[in-house]
Amino acid sequence: MSSSDHTSKQFDVELEAIRAYVLQMGGLVESQIKSAVVSLVSGDIALMNRVIEDDARVNAMEVKIDDACSQVIARRQPTASDLRLVMMVVKTITDLERIGDEAEKIARMAKMLSQKHGLAIPRYHEIKHASEIAVDMLRKSLDAFARLDVVMAADVVRQDDQVDEEFRAIMRYLITFMMEDPRTITSSLEILFVAKAIERIGDHAKNISEYVIYMVKGRDVRHVSADEIDREVQQER
Repeated sequence: MSSSDHTSKQFDVELEAIRAYVLQMGGLVESQIKSAVVSLVSGDIALMNRVIEDDARVNAMEVKIDDACSQVIARRQPTASDLRLVMMVVKTITDLERIGDEAEKIARMAKMLSQKHGLAIPRYHEIKHASEIAVDMLRKSLDAFARLDVVMAADVVRQDDQVDEEFRAIMRYLITFMMEDPRTITSSLEILFVAKAIERIGDHAKNISEYVIYMVKGRDVRHVSADEIDREVQQER
C-alpha cells in the first residue's frame, strides 16, 4: 500500500468518526426534546432539571466536534466533496447545539408552569403534537445526514410548514384562552414561549436537511422554495 493510499484511508476513518459523533450528539438532542416535553406534561421536576443539566453535555460535544473538524482542515486540506462534508458537519453541530438550547428553554418554562398551583393552565395537547412533528423532522434530518439522502432531506424541508402551522394554531388558541380568562395571561405566554421553541427546533432540523442537499448537490438551497428544492433533488447527480 502506498503512503497516499494509507493517508486517504486514514482520512476516511477520521471523517467517519466525526460523522458518528455528530449522530451521537443528535441522539442526545432528540432525547432532550422528548424529555423536556414529557416533563412539561407530567410536571416531573427531576426530569426538567436533567434536561437543563444535559445542555452542558451538548455544548461540550459541539466544541469537541468543531475542534476535530478544524484539525482535519489543517492537516488534510480537504477539497471538493470532502470539504463540503466538513462544512456540513460544522453547520450541523451548530444547529444541534441550538436545538439543545431550545429543549433547555422548554424545561425552564416547564419549571415555571409547574409552580402555578391552583391556576387554570391551557392544555398541552397541541404542544405535544407539535413537538412530535419537530422530533420526526430532526430524526429524518439525522437519517438524511447519515445516508446523504436528499429525498428524505427534501421531505423534512416540506414538513417545516406543518410545524409553522401548528405554532400559529397554538397561538390562536392561547389568545382565545387569555381573552376568556385574563388570569391565564402569564401562563399562556409561557406556553407560547414553549411553542416558539418547538417551532425553532423545526427550523433547525430543516437547516440540517438543507446542508445535506448542499453536500450532495453542491448547491446552497437555504433561501429557495420547497418546490425548487424538489426540482433540484430530482435532477441527475
